[in-house]
Amino acid sequence: MLEWIGLPKEAVWWVVIASACMFGFALIAVLPLVIRIPADYFAYPHRSGAEYPRRHSWFRWIWLIAKNMLAIGFLFFGALMLVLPGQGLLTLLIAVTLLDFPGKFRLQGWVVSRRGVLNSINWLRKQRGKGSLVLDQ
Repeated sequence: MLEWIGLPKEAVWWVVIASACMFGFALIAVLPLVIRIPADYFAYPHRSGAEYPRRHSWFRWIWLIAKNMLAIGFLFFGALMLVLPGQGLLTLLIAVTLLDFPGKFRLQGWVVSRRGVLNSINWLRKQRGKGSLVLDQ
């Protein structure tokens, strides 16, 4: 059955294990990340640049390169997991969240403004005693 993929059976099992680990990590990581979002994060249509340490510009560049390289890895494996067993869409979502590109804040605001997404985020925040997200009007 796995011959059509063209990978050895052991490699497919490693992909399945990695997928299960990624799914577990996502379930564990979502709540703390959603709670850390400031309630007014999406209240303004524009956002200033990312907050990086200003003392050492070399650290900022190393951080940006490392973060974007990690995101490209997530992008690659997410695309693979669309056809192989795994959480492809979730991995692609993580990649887009990590990548730095023009229009990223607007894309994030559009995704969060979807009724089901916003209701889910606000429900999680309410469970932990945090205020609801305020979106720009």
